[in-house]
Amino acid sequence: MTIAVEAADLLKLAKSRRPVDREQLLAAIITLCDKAELDEITQPDVRDLVGAVFMTLVAEAEQDIRRRLAEKIAPAPWAPAALINVLALDDIEIAGPVIAASPVLQDHDLIRLLVEATLDHQIAIARRGRLSAPVVEAILRQEEPAVLTALAANDTAEVSASAMDRMVEQSRQVAAMRSPLARHPRLSSDLAQRLYLWVGQSLRSALIDRFRLDPAELEAALALTVREAHAAIDSLPPSQARSDAEREALEARLVDKLNDAGQLRPSYLLRALREGRLTLFVTAIARLGGFETDHIRRAIDSDRPELLALACAAIGVDRGAFPTILEAVRELNQNRPGGGAEAGRRATGAFSPFDPDIAGMAFRKAVSTV
Repeated sequence: MTIAVEAADLLKLAKSRRPVDREQLLAAIITLCDKAELDEITQPDVRDLVGAVFMTLVAEAEQDIRRRLAEKIAPAPWAPAALINVLALDDIEIAGPVIAASPVLQDHDLIRLLVEATLDHQIAIARRGRLSAPVVEAILRQEEPAVLTALAANDTAEVSASAMDRMVEQSRQVAAMRSPLARHPRLSSDLAQRLYLWVGQSLRSALIDRFRLDPAELEAALALTVREAHAAIDSLPPSQARSDAEREALEARLVDKLNDAGQLRPSYLLRALREGRLTLFVTAIARLGGFETDHIRRAIDSDRPELLALACAAIGVDRGAFPTILEAVRELNQNRPGGGAEAGRRATGAFSPFDPDIAGMAFRKAVSTV
């Protein structure tokens, strides 16, 4: 069986929700990736088909499937760039292997992720092997303590003398950077003397042994700056929690990428709801229908489930799928939209006899009065 035929079969499995098909899908992903490595996917039509299969997986498959795909495809040099960039914006459990190992990610991709992605993604970038000088510079410009700490522990990063100087200076305020910097292969004797002033006793001994420093001279310098040193020896601030705004911005970028790749479909809404990601659902349905996200939020917070039904009808959601969507939204949104079971049954009338364009117009008009 050729790789093209197997890819086509995999595409069918990716759209199935049967448990037995999901198990076959996992096995088929591994087989296809192994064959892709051997064949190097040199034929353009095969490469395009494989890319389409994997983009479908990203758009429609559950989190576990996407995680397995990310782990398998992360080191592949043949992986489609669009796929790798979408995976890199997914949840960190999925994005992590790709950020760590994908040769497809270029400096500009990593720098963009530093700006667009969450703190967890940024830390993963700082830990990536053999980071280039431009990416190191981008990390230093952001001055995020947790990310700087990860960079300090990355012995393979291309850290210039100037960058090392800035990292040592940052460690004055970021205590967690000091230990990895004391052991860093690019730490110079001059920087070691400066670092000595604000590290603990065990690291001072290590610096003296490594660089043959003069303890008496260092202690004299330490005495002159003892107050400053004591103020600087503090613990790393608590890890930054993912704010709602940060999360929503990341999800909006992910939805835009899926849309640009032609993989944002109504079925994606159910995947978002199954994973408990209501804001992703809101962002996706707004993008699919060209609606304002605020209008979708008004609809799901109202007592009129027919508003959500109109929005779903406008983007081509099947009438039979709407009750499942409504139930999932209510579970995630404090039993809203309200109206109870009877209002939910009546809401299915939004799917007939309107065509999608008329349903979209009706939604915009109705939601503006809420």
